[in-house]
Amino acid sequence: MRTTQEEFTVVGLPLRTSNREAATTIPPHWEAFQRADLAGRLRADGDLYAVYAEHEHAGIDNLGDYTLVIGYRVDDPATIPADLTAVVVPASAREIVSLEPGRPDLVGAAWQEIWSRSDLDLSYLADFERYAADGTIEISLGLRSAS
Repeated sequence: MRTTQEEFTVVGLPLRTSNREAATTIPPHWEAFQRADLAGRLRADGDLYAVYAEHEHAGIDNLGDYTLVIGYRVDDPATIPADLTAVVVPASAREIVSLEPGRPDLVGAAWQEIWSRSDLDLSYLADFERYAADGTIEISLGLRSAS
């Protein structure tokens, strides 16, 4: 599904990684996020976001290092704890990939399918996974254009 997204900010726990390391670095990062109680620290009660941004080859590809920030949307990121990072998801055209509700175990396979698609002109600026309280899981991909 194609849509447009306004700019927003997510504050959360950062990890600098790459696709070649993701299988060994991302699972422990999720565990660290679970232990960090960011919802309580940020007084957040909304959807959980995992944002992939700050690509080494921003605007070109996802083959280098990137930053994964797991956290929550905030209206004012001016005052955040020193151990957290704010990342901006820019306004853009987006492709939304919906997964089976309550099945985060399907996220890895969904990314593999996304990378094999030739119909997406990905921007490689900021993509994200959104995990809603009702179990909804979406992957939102930044596109270079709305077409």
